Amino acid sequence: MEIAETFERDGIYLARAVFDAATIARLEADFDRVVDQLVESGEPIDATWSTADRIPDRSQAVFHTHNVQNYSPSWLHAFGDPRFLDVAEAILGRDIVLHHSKLFQKPPGHGSPFPMHQDWRYFPTTDDRMIAAIIHLSPATVEMGCIAAFPGSHRLGRLASSSGRPDQDDPDEYRTFAERFPISEATTYEAAPGDVLFFSCLTIHGSGPNLSSQVRKTVLVQMYAGSAELEESEHPVAGLVLRGWNHHATRASAGRA
Repeated sequence: MEIAETFERDGIYLARAVFDAATIARLEADFDRVVDQLVESGEPIDATWSTADRIPDRSQAVFHTHNVQNYSPSWLHAFGDPRFLDVAEAILGRDIVLHHSKLFQKPPGHGSPFPMHQDWRYFPTTDDRMIAAIIHLSPATVEMGCIAAFPGSHRLGRLASSSGRPDQDDPDEYRTFAERFPISEATTYEAAPGDVLFFSCLTIHGSGPNLSSQVRKTVLVQMYAGSAELEESEHPVAGLVLRGWNHHATRASAGRA
């Protein structure tokens, strides 16, 4: 089945071996350098969700930073790699804009889980033309806390909280969401280095803890269609055109990027 058809049906698509071993080796070396630099800086870099009833074990952690392309040209080049963008184009169309990227490192034995959620809450666009692409630098197994998702859940549309705020601001609403979509019933997406998992901002997804003896390393790339307009959000926007054209860029929006 074609990429576009699979994505339209499932809201998620695992592309195998998008990046070759040599490319992954270069990207992982820069990934490790970023993590070392962050640790040395003393900045807060733990992205564990903060609501206590979600993550009861406070020893868990996940290292994190935004916009890895701001640290390394290797990562900027990776986001423009034709092998990567050809899959993104099959899903979004010719015009592809980088919203932001995120580095995640789940430490062995105590890497934090991420509760089930939808991404649209945090960076919405018109027509929900926003996707995530998770680039795997290490293996991602169930034991390592790989992505778990509900294929087809994107067809449910936006599942908004009654407060209108992101679900992480509303523990009671989150609990209801988690009970409706338990991670134990989700489909798991194990991946190898070089694989990329693409999914819609409406696809319900999360991940388990890293209980293995291996570090799990991923970079998430958030992209949207150049024909889509950004809705109001406090999230910073890179606004970098990766392919095609940004049809709604203005002098003001380009200056904020």
